[in-house]
Amino acid sequence: MAATGAGASGPPAETVAAAFRRVYDTLKAELLRDPCFDFNDDATQWLDSMLDYNVLGGKLNRGLAVVESYKLLKAASGTEPNEEELFLACILGWGIEWLQAYFLILDDIMGNSQTRRGKPCWYRLPKVGLIAINDGLVLRSQISRIFRRYIYGKSYYVDLVDLFNEVEFQTTSGQLLDQIATNEGRKDLSKYNIQVYCGIQDSLLFILFAAKHFLPYKVACALLLFGESLDNYGQVKRILVEMGVYFQSQDDYLDCFGEQEVIGKIGSDIEDFKCSWLFVQALERADEKQKGVLFENYGKSDPACVAIVKDLYNELDLQWVFSEYERESYENLISAIEAQPNEAVRSVLKSFLHKIYKRRK
Repeated sequence: MAATGAGASGPPAETVAAAFRRVYDTLKAELLRDPCFDFNDDATQWLDSMLDYNVLGGKLNRGLAVVESYKLLKAASGTEPNEEELFLACILGWGIEWLQAYFLILDDIMGNSQTRRGKPCWYRLPKVGLIAINDGLVLRSQISRIFRRYIYGKSYYVDLVDLFNEVEFQTTSGQLLDQIATNEGRKDLSKYNIQVYCGIQDSLLFILFAAKHFLPYKVACALLLFGESLDNYGQVKRILVEMGVYFQSQDDYLDCFGEQEVIGKIGSDIEDFKCSWLFVQALERADEKQKGVLFENYGKSDPACVAIVKDLYNELDLQWVFSEYERESYENLISAIEAQPNEAVRSVLKSFLHKIYKRRK
């Protein structure tokens, strides 16, 4: 089906968010009537609710950022995207949202999570359980069908498929490192340090599941649609990875100090033995007595132990430490962005940084 079909049109005054959401309806309808699989009524109803619950569950900022990035790239070149280009940008954005949903389903199961985006995790629903594993695989397989329908034959098709495959490899590899580090931490928490923390984050070069490292990925999709080779953007990739590490540190901070009603989930890094930014900072600043308290209480689900760890974080003034780290990260990133020769890329990078700076959810 050509990109100029039913999903590509829309009222001229339609907002980007509304147009983006409407493309989802087109994609879902096509997947539900996929001629290669004869879904019965029960399967169709299951897929319908599963897609809405998981793919539409978030704010859709990741997918919308592809559209926004592409518009910024076009504007910096002195042109405006046409209707078909905007539609294709929406397709790439939904590819990211589909992949994100796939990762979150599996991540919630592995992490024994309770809530996601302010509601029970998909696998926690009584009717779902571990069927969610297959649902995640269905989501991943649907991405290929979407891209084949709309992107096949485009000059960037192979690079796009390769990018998504690389994202999946990097994310699952990073998850492996995270799990191994956590298992080692259960035996000896003193092994956690800033090098281990950064090693885990650096392994997730494109994205960190649970909405953390999608920044480089969004830009990469927009650049491919813009006709650029990703081989020319090594420095941009490094900036985005640094931005992603900063984003992850924010997530770790909010897991402890954020409000559940705002962040949409119950923080559990302390209970889960996570090699978090806060724990690493605490370990660097604690005296021997404080380390003893930290080691005795970290990784326990007892609310009293969690409260003791949080009290120690406050005793070490980690909220101020994070505030200073956030300020320095912003200044360093702005400096690196300003050094980029491409005005369009500078605009995209600044747009992302300003969206995440001092975020609270």
